[in-house]
Amino acid sequence: MPVIVVANPKGGVGKSTLSTNLAGCLAAAGHAVMLGDLDRQHSTRTWLALRPPGLPPITGWDIDQDDIVRPPKGTTHAVIDTPAGLHGKRLDAVMKLADRIIIPLQPSVFDIHATHAFVRELQAHRRSDRVKLGLVGMRAREGTIAADQLHKFLETLDVPIVAFLRDTQNYVHLAARGLTLWDVAPGRVQRDVDQWAPLIDWINQP
Repeated sequence: MPVIVVANPKGGVGKSTLSTNLAGCLAAAGHAVMLGDLDRQHSTRTWLALRPPGLPPITGWDIDQDDIVRPPKGTTHAVIDTPAGLHGKRLDAVMKLADRIIIPLQPSVFDIHATHAFVRELQAHRRSDRVKLGLVGMRAREGTIAADQLHKFLETLDVPIVAFLRDTQNYVHLAARGLTLWDVAPGRVQRDVDQWAPLIDWINQP
C-alpha cells in the first residue's frame, strides 16, 4: 500500500490542494483511500466534512501528531497532508511511513529557497531509495518571469519534476464544496485534469 506524503516547510504553497485532489483522483479510480491530516489547521479534515455523499469515498485518517502509525488494513492508498515547519522528529516519523513524497512549490524566491533546503534535508533523512521524491510546480503561469525562474531552479535539484499545475480558480471553487477535479463534468476542468497525468504516472511507478 503506497503512502504518499505531501510536504514543504513553507506555508501556503498548495499542500492541501494537492492532497485533497490526489485523494479524489485515487478514489475516482476505485481505490480505498485514506486522507490523513498532520496540519494543526486541519484543512483536509474540514474539506472532508464538506464532501457531499454519493461521491467516490475518501476516509479520514486521524493521525496523532506525536505517534504516527500506519493506516488501517483494507486501505489501498494513503495520502498525508503535512503542516508548515515539518522538521526533526516529526519529519523522521513521516519518512518511516512514506513511499512517495510530493513537494509542491510556487514560483517565488521565498518558496524556492525554502524548498532547496528542505530537499537537502529530505535526502539526508531518507533511509533508502524506496522513498521517491518528486517536485510539483504550483500556480505556475507559463511565459512569466517567475515561471521561468522556477523552471531553472528545479533543474538544479537532483529530484524529478513530476508536474506543473496552472494558476486557476477551479481548485478554489471546488474545495469550497468538498470536491476535486474528478468529481465534476470533465469538460469543465479537462485542462487541469490533463496536467495531473504525469503526476499520476509517477505515483503508479513501481
